[in-house]
Amino acid sequence: MIKLVLIIVAVSYLLGSIPFGYLLVRIFRKEDVRLTGSGNIGATNVARTGSKGLAIATLLLDALKGYTAVAFAFWIASRQRLEGPLPTSVYDRTTGAMTSQTIFLLAALAAFVAILGHMFTVWLRFKGGKGVATAAGSFIALAPRAMLVALVLFVLVVALTRYVSLGSIVAGAAFPLCVWWLGPGERTTAPILLLIGASSLLIIARHKDNIRRLLAGTENRFR
Repeated sequence: MIKLVLIIVAVSYLLGSIPFGYLLVRIFRKEDVRLTGSGNIGATNVARTGSKGLAIATLLLDALKGYTAVAFAFWIASRQRLEGPLPTSVYDRTTGAMTSQTIFLLAALAAFVAILGHMFTVWLRFKGGKGVATAAGSFIALAPRAMLVALVLFVLVVALTRYVSLGSIVAGAAFPLCVWWLGPGERTTAPILLLIGASSLLIIARHKDNIRRLLAGTENRFR
């Protein structure tokens, strides 16, 4: 079990830490995206370099790495066969397979670590982006129905206020509640919701500067 957790954590972190925004701008524009705008490596800051194409590519690739991390956790955990005196809450004694609750917990861990990897990438001295796209990809793989509701909230907030940052914050805060509301019982246990909530808190915490500007009325609006 410990080996499996370590594998999922390592793979999720390494996937999440791939700095696609930095790499794309460096390769195609010969620039360092960290010297532009906010200094982040996400799609929004990539767009500030003047290349919408690279920004879209960054958005998709950042989401894909989050999705892949969670999908990998689902895959490897579902193939795991456990033996020994472990509690029935971890695996089914009849089949030897992990319970769906344990599998989902590991997938939630993968999402958290992938987001963490994007924010603190080892390849850029542990400095990265805000993790919104990576979280979106992770959450789609983790709980697609809950993510759909969060996405609708994001679109509504941005449409009404023209603040992308506020939409990201609201959607991030709402996602754990959507999982609790829409998810089956085995996916809404305290440890699972705690991990999902921690992932959302990471997103909100990385928007601290945006929150200050929103309160001060100086945040840039989407045009």
